[in-house]
Amino acid sequence: MSKLYRMLCTAFIIAVMFSCQNSETKTAEKDVNNFKFLEYDIAQISQGYKDGDFTVKDVVQAYLDRIEEIDHNGPGLHSVIFVNPDAIAIAEQLDKEMKDGKLRGPMHGIPVLLKDNIDTQDKMPCTAGSRVLANSFPLKDSFIAQKLREAGAVIIGKANLSEWANFRGELSTSGWSGVGGQTKNPYDLSRNPCGSSSGSAAAVSANLTMIAIGTETNGSIVCPSHSNGIAGIKPTVGLLSRSGIIPISFTQDTPGPMGRTLRDAAICLGAMVGVDPADSLTLASEGKYQTDYTQFLKEDGLKGKRIGLFKEPFGINFKVDSLMMRTVEYIKSQGAEVIEVDKIAGDKVGDWSFQVMLYEYKDGLNKYFASLGAGAPLKSVEELIAFNLRDSIELDHFDQKYLEMAQEKGDLNSPEYLEALKGMQKGMRADGIDRVMNQHKLDAIIAPTGAPAWKTDLTNGDAFHVGSSSPAAISGYPNITVPMGFIDGLPVGISFFGRAWSEPLLLEIAYGFESGTKKRRAPQFLNAQ
Repeated sequence: MSKLYRMLCTAFIIAVMFSCQNSETKTAEKDVNNFKFLEYDIAQISQGYKDGDFTVKDVVQAYLDRIEEIDHNGPGLHSVIFVNPDAIAIAEQLDKEMKDGKLRGPMHGIPVLLKDNIDTQDKMPCTAGSRVLANSFPLKDSFIAQKLREAGAVIIGKANLSEWANFRGELSTSGWSGVGGQTKNPYDLSRNPCGSSSGSAAAVSANLTMIAIGTETNGSIVCPSHSNGIAGIKPTVGLLSRSGIIPISFTQDTPGPMGRTLRDAAICLGAMVGVDPADSLTLASEGKYQTDYTQFLKEDGLKGKRIGLFKEPFGINFKVDSLMMRTVEYIKSQGAEVIEVDKIAGDKVGDWSFQVMLYEYKDGLNKYFASLGAGAPLKSVEELIAFNLRDSIELDHFDQKYLEMAQEKGDLNSPEYLEALKGMQKGMRADGIDRVMNQHKLDAIIAPTGAPAWKTDLTNGDAFHVGSSSPAAISGYPNITVPMGFIDGLPVGISFFGRAWSEPLLLEIAYGFESGTKKRRAPQFLNAQ
């Protein structure tokens, strides 16, 4: 074979490979974007109903079809664990109500996914991603599921998550669960969606639902929202009820809405508020919650605001630092004053928070298992640990050290627990966020939500680098993240956090940024196999 012939053959093979790759990329792009309601928001869907362009049944069926095509097949995101078999029947009922002139509100006919640690009394189990709960059917709706149904939302399914909300053991991989497998990031399928509300965020970003509900103890709403290029609201603990949600920490846990736009998330937030006698922390929300948070969304929301720049996450990733500083310049250009804040709380606060979580985890899980009644598949953390040791899959990738540590703890009357709880709350509230905001007369604090998504690695676990969720999470104060920009094609978010019950002010500021920058763009499902 002559050298020229070999060169021609090589050139031909390369050309064919490039052509195939180019064709596959174009096909993939065409497939993932061939959706009638791509990037629709709640207002567009609601207007379509009003104009008669489509029905609730049409919309719900379209999203269910897309879940089948994109999530369960095609790129295979694994972001949806269960599809609600009654979704179409619910949609038909809501269509009938609209035909009869009854409109429940702005969430009427809006498809919603719930993270699969949120109870629903229907034909879907609630698993926390664990195989031990694969056939666990709650005896009643969680408070927020009930509120969403009353508001006219269609719960179309349950979203995958980091198993046990990413508080099971060491070297865990966000987005992996024994029931749902590994959730993928729709911007780059080889990268991680962050956790634990990974399926909720990936599904919203990939246009598999209009809205999803996540939960957060520390970072589990804001980090996946950031990594998947969407808006997420982690409200003040107590603004939304936690009853009927599989817990980690009574002190820090909260559900929250996740949407492609902050307006959508705000609409959903207003539908879920309310005092719940089954959750004592919601009593403090009386007189503080709003049923319409969209009234605070102002395009000039940055003007005249004093904003603290939290510097502790800096110095880890220069690309994130650079993007954040460009963002700060934009915020200043919109009439805000930015003041640097080096540190918010002392070093012990994180350790106290971890101890509080261990104590409350054991107590909360045992109470949740009891709520399942006589037919519960297990009755204690001790039984859960024993199940995992027997199971063929659960311990393949990481251990259950945190469950074991929690099991060793005493009850909530323990002096160690009470001391940690007091130190944690004082250290991050009065001596932390409140101190800093009072000292500098701040309206809000900003920080990069995280770094670009890392490569998913089931062997070594997660590779967190940059994060800013702890101050708001440990204090129980609100935190909002919206897209800030892209680094190497991967989304990065900016967080806005502040005092307890300051959701209206934070929404005004965050919306001022979001509406002026419009950084959200639909994912392309790169690196599909």
